[in-house]
Amino acid sequence: MAIENNQMVAINYELKIGGEVIDSNMGKDALEFAFGAGQLIPGLESRIQDMKEGDSREISVPCQEAYGEYNEEAKQMVPKEQFGDLELQVGMPLQAQGQDGNPIQVTVAAINDADVEIDFNHPLAGKDLNFSITVQTIK
Repeated sequence: MAIENNQMVAINYELKIGGEVIDSNMGKDALEFAFGAGQLIPGLESRIQDMKEGDSREISVPCQEAYGEYNEEAKQMVPKEQFGDLELQVGMPLQAQGQDGNPIQVTVAAINDADVEIDFNHPLAGKDLNFSITVQTIK
């Protein structure tokens, strides 16, 4: 039986970008999620909906259906003093508050004497994602 909305699905996956594995739960506990509840990126969820228990598949998800295109305008200069004693480094992930009040992950893009450039893009924005998926269970 293929996956349907509101079913609990458990998958094992390996995520590659440009041939490099950047995340995987192969050989570990499966990732469980409610199908159709928006818990997966849209491009992945739409590409597994016809899979059945035990099925494996290689799936490519373009950035537009994952974390979106990289937006050069999604950066902001923040006075360095707002970070207190924190030892900042370029590439360092930080947690900030989004416009809706929820926490979001941002990245330190650049540091100068007075300011810090913060990048609000998701770390995987602009990247096409390649998954190896195995459906373990559908309940």
